[in-house]
Amino acid sequence: MHASPVGTPKPAHLFDRDAEWTGLVSFAADARPGATLGVVSGRRRQGKSYLLQGLATALGGIYFPALELTETVSLRLFADELIRFSGSPVPPFRDWLDAIPYLFRLAGDRIVPVVIDEFPFLAKASPGLPSIIQRELGPGGSGSTSRTRLLLCGSAMSVMGGLLSGSAPLRGRAGFELIVHPFGYRDAARFWGITDPKLAVLVHSVVGGTPAYRRELLRDDAPADLADFDPWVIRSVLNPQTPLFREARYLLAEETEIRDPSLYHSVLAAVAEGNNTSGGIASYIGRKSNEVAHPLRVLEDSRLLIKEPDLFRSGRARYRIAEPLITFYQAIMSREWARLELGGGSAVWSGARARFLSQVTGPHFEAICRDYAIEADPAVFGGPPGQIGSGVVSDPANRTQIQIDVAMLAPAEHGRPRKILSLGEVKWDRVMDLRHVERLRRARDLLAVKGFDTRHTVLACYSGAGFDRELLASQRPDIRLVGVDQLYAHERHTVSGARARTGPPACG
Repeated sequence: MHASPVGTPKPAHLFDRDAEWTGLVSFAADARPGATLGVVSGRRRQGKSYLLQGLATALGGIYFPALELTETVSLRLFADELIRFSGSPVPPFRDWLDAIPYLFRLAGDRIVPVVIDEFPFLAKASPGLPSIIQRELGPGGSGSTSRTRLLLCGSAMSVMGGLLSGSAPLRGRAGFELIVHPFGYRDAARFWGITDPKLAVLVHSVVGGTPAYRRELLRDDAPADLADFDPWVIRSVLNPQTPLFREARYLLAEETEIRDPSLYHSVLAAVAEGNNTSGGIASYIGRKSNEVAHPLRVLEDSRLLIKEPDLFRSGRARYRIAEPLITFYQAIMSREWARLELGGGSAVWSGARARFLSQVTGPHFEAICRDYAIEADPAVFGGPPGQIGSGVVSDPANRTQIQIDVAMLAPAEHGRPRKILSLGEVKWDRVMDLRHVERLRRARDLLAVKGFDTRHTVLACYSGAGFDRELLASQRPDIRLVGVDQLYAHERHTVSGARARTGPPACG
């Protein structure tokens, strides 16, 4: 049962997750003396359990999946797991004060990874458990003579985030922390077996990069081609006979900090409808701004909402739903829930498809384009980004505001104006032309007046529908055209020289 060295091959059944596997093996196979603690978190159905079961199997460790039970029953099951691991009798545990020291002594001088999955269930039934682990990991504790590599894992993001924050008992004790995120948009397309980039965007705007949605909830049902997308939506996410149908509701229900689900669903519905400021959200749900501050904070802690600062207006921020399936549910399903439960998916979808493209796919495509900008080779936009987001540029002379969908700022340099690498506009279903470039150029001039360094700013047009001939023919070094094919090219995008080419080659 001795641990294998770092370099343990990843199990063949695990798709991607190379960096996560390498980090886990490095932590779990560390030969230094003393027990160590790691924390693994991520929203449900991201494959955390697959990863950790594979780790425990590969390194001869212990995997204990906690259940929502009383402390007494959990201790009995934990003892059974230790018996299976050691092949020897285990004394009955009165409480975790008995169990944790026994666990650390069980390893002896061996390196033993121990995974406790769904740790929030144990902490809820036994609130003192984190303090007990802290004590045994500390000086004089049973962990000082052990080489146990203890990994606590959970899906309740607010609970897992709180384990290591503020004055929490385990703050400062963890030597490893891993958040298992959904697959990125390119990896998600590979996982679903989708090669058509337009279809990949549409599918990702519904199910995102959560691996279990394909394998477990839809039994590998993926759209065959672009023509099959509408039928796939109807037979999968809008079908009350599939587990995916109710999944968006479960994502909210599992967060222990959420005690008024109707309020939180209302906040998410407001964001899905395009109300992305705290004031706009409060107005939409009929509450005062200070009354939505707490639910917004809880949804952020739960990783269901993302707060993104406006890069050009200090103190302003926009909220975005992190999980595409929740956006789809709030924008398309919630208002038609009764009809959908009766099997009316086809009729609902025919009336909601236009709203899907404008409220779901359009904003999601903007997020994909920002991800592309983050991953692009630094030469594409003239340097590595320090900050990527969106923002609004006021145009007082024309009494308008210019929305920048993809703004790229260089790292801040003390005493120098902030350099803007790129200003981008995104259109999913509209052919872009020179008017879009002129709007970006106007924004660039206004930002230069505000003190930004825009001398080498690239004006980027991102389109899912393409570009007109006049724009394609414009061979200017400060214009970059990014088509949907290019977004899904798997290689990092490089250009010769300091500036990207324009025209058809750049569109993909």
